[in-house]
Amino acid sequence: MDLLLKGLRAVVTGGSRGIGLAAGRTLAQEGASVALVSRTAASVEEQAAALSAETGAEVIGVAADTGDDASVAEMARMVRERLDGVDILVNNAAATNPGSISEDDLEAEINVKVRGYLRCARAFAPDMTERGWGRIINIGGLAARQSGSVVGSIRNVAVTALSKNLADELGPSGVNVVSVHPAGTRTDTFTGILGRRAEALGTSPHELKRQFAASVSIGRIVEPHEVAAVVAFLASPLSVALNGDPVFASGGAKGPIHY
Repeated sequence: MDLLLKGLRAVVTGGSRGIGLAAGRTLAQEGASVALVSRTAASVEEQAAALSAETGAEVIGVAADTGDDASVAEMARMVRERLDGVDILVNNAAATNPGSISEDDLEAEINVKVRGYLRCARAFAPDMTERGWGRIINIGGLAARQSGSVVGSIRNVAVTALSKNLADELGPSGVNVVSVHPAGTRTDTFTGILGRRAEALGTSPHELKRQFAASVSIGRIVEPHEVAAVVAFLASPLSVALNGDPVFASGGAKGPIHY
């Protein structure tokens, strides 16, 4: 299927690793120009150069802290200047403090993953609405449907609410906004979390992976490129029927029926 992404311009925050990097790669493979955004300049520029060489697409790396207003404004200026505009925004930047419930952590997480998403959306949405077309994809997490982490649940439920509000606001102008909620995905971050949890429980990472895979209806952990494929479709003009409602890219959590 041709996703009609050739010639479009995309920004991916949290783009130097994991799901963000995988999303950037898939968009570039589909012919989009891509700006990878991360806090560390050397890392994101290195990944951008490698991705450009791999795909033949225009891929740039831009350093920015999405938790800071001025940094986001400067990042948006640089990206617009270098790509001559932005059609697609993938909000993915987030800190990871699994299991933390302190107020300080909660505020920091919300500043990056919720307010940061809103900062980036507000930075690029006016140009999208002026052109009459755009896509904003906000990466959340399955904690939006589960307890177990106060920080994880609150920030991902907030991403869902943010996405729905933006979808209703921007939809009439041709800009669709969707939240995507992966479960545990085989990234370095997820592997690290499993390792720390296994040590705390006195078991092995392999056993935790086995248990996790058994809780998913496809019987294994989802790979980053498989989440990226969902993101690429949502970034496409073909996804116009999807707006505001969350998409769960979990591999199918067993048990509850959501409707």
